[in-house]
Amino acid sequence: MASTTRTVVFTDLAGYTDTVSRSDRESLRELLSEHERVVIGLIERHGGQVVKNLGDSYMALFSCATDAIRMSLEAVEQGLRGGGMKIRVSCATGDIEEIDGDAFGDMVNLSARINSKTPAGQVWFSESTKLCMNNSEIPWEVVGSFQLKGIPGDVPLFRAIPVSGCWLPAPVSSAAKKGTLSILKAGEASPALPPDPCVLFLGFEAGSAELSRAVDSLPVLDPGKLWLAAYALPPVDRHAWVGYGRGMVIGKTDSIKKAIESTRAEIKKPVGTHTIILDTAEAADMDLVMAGLALPSVPMANVVGGYTYDLLSDGRWVNGSPQAVMRIDISPQGVQVQSLANGIEVGGKVMTSGASELLRNGATILTPSGPIQFRALTGAYAGVMLSDTPLRLGVNEGERTELGREPNHPGIALPDRRGQDNIRWCTGSRAARARESGFTLDRALAGRRQASIEVGNGGACIVRALHDRCPTWLLEETGGFRRVEGSCDANVGDLIVTGTSVVALRQPEVFD
Repeated sequence: MASTTRTVVFTDLAGYTDTVSRSDRESLRELLSEHERVVIGLIERHGGQVVKNLGDSYMALFSCATDAIRMSLEAVEQGLRGGGMKIRVSCATGDIEEIDGDAFGDMVNLSARINSKTPAGQVWFSESTKLCMNNSEIPWEVVGSFQLKGIPGDVPLFRAIPVSGCWLPAPVSSAAKKGTLSILKAGEASPALPPDPCVLFLGFEAGSAELSRAVDSLPVLDPGKLWLAAYALPPVDRHAWVGYGRGMVIGKTDSIKKAIESTRAEIKKPVGTHTIILDTAEAADMDLVMAGLALPSVPMANVVGGYTYDLLSDGRWVNGSPQAVMRIDISPQGVQVQSLANGIEVGGKVMTSGASELLRNGATILTPSGPIQFRALTGAYAGVMLSDTPLRLGVNEGERTELGREPNHPGIALPDRRGQDNIRWCTGSRAARARESGFTLDRALAGRRQASIEVGNGGACIVRALHDRCPTWLLEETGGFRRVEGSCDANVGDLIVTGTSVVALRQPEVFD
């Protein structure tokens, strides 16, 4: 029995379960027949071999990675029922065992796991597939690094871009929303640049003299602010561009323009708010604002040796997510940040996806949701990641407000993130018991009723600790950091640190 190198492809019909629940038998038969006709036809036309039908998905093998990706792109472009039902496709290349018409091996498992992360209408593939395919023929971009069930470590994944597709990198999308995106088109004069611009070169041939002249015509800019629009291009041209720390937007020109227009249109839509209004008749005297993530020091009580948190593009911190754009890792050596998507900047330095860096006190991290400042601490906390969120509570003079996982009204509920996948455990029986009992950082370090804040005159207030075992800390605007013993005075600009949360005392927002 010999191993063979193949590209393993999984196709999946997005929304199949919901469609089945709404379809009669005849409609279901027609759907499955159309799915078979479209997918099998594409696989065979590109030289692939169908291994098996898994109901709403197919598994196929290809001898050529490029042909596998080309088939995948056609599948997601075509979809079913006139494009009304989307297909997702995943690919992984490597050695497999073919036994009695079936295929087995790590690449089969990897492709299946990638498929479980792939959004509808997209093609994701492994690094091994990227290395094997013709990079000049296939348009692709980095998606990020992911944790896949049953596969050790973070796995880098990539996305093939269909003719009608374009996913704007976070810095370009953010600049489009803020009005700082400048588009420099081939054959046209350079536009006037706004302050702190993000420049997109559109319609230029990679590696051309015209592109070089256009770059040279600009004032000195951070290379991370320069982005080249391109589709399929030779690896040497891609490397020459990104080797300077510049970015790429992969897509056809029309698709890129539509994506930018769509992004700009989003800021014109009315949006909801998480603001809590206690009294609409009068302005509050102080705002309590959820303002970041607190990072307890490790090792912790012979239980936690280290841990991670993932940042989503909307600014939320979670235990772990395949959609995360950034990860922080807290260990006895310090706080390390890892970029999981292109466009993250640390201290003005653009990080490529997968790159890591140890944070220094005062470092500013630019993310899709805005800037985050790291402040290092000593003792019980390694530091705090500071960034005000829309979640705020207006409080009036003489009013008492609580913080906790289940605070009395009025109050702010602290996060209660479930799951232990982000924790690295110490050895020993104590850590084992904590793991078995469902220990999480949020539940262990903050109580149901943790602390209270009472607003006094002129922006002064009193902070009281309500929990006997879970401490509350005050990080003063002047830099002092102390545990709240019983009660203490606090002022606007100070930060309350408790559990894994930071709550800021702010001047109230004024709305017209």
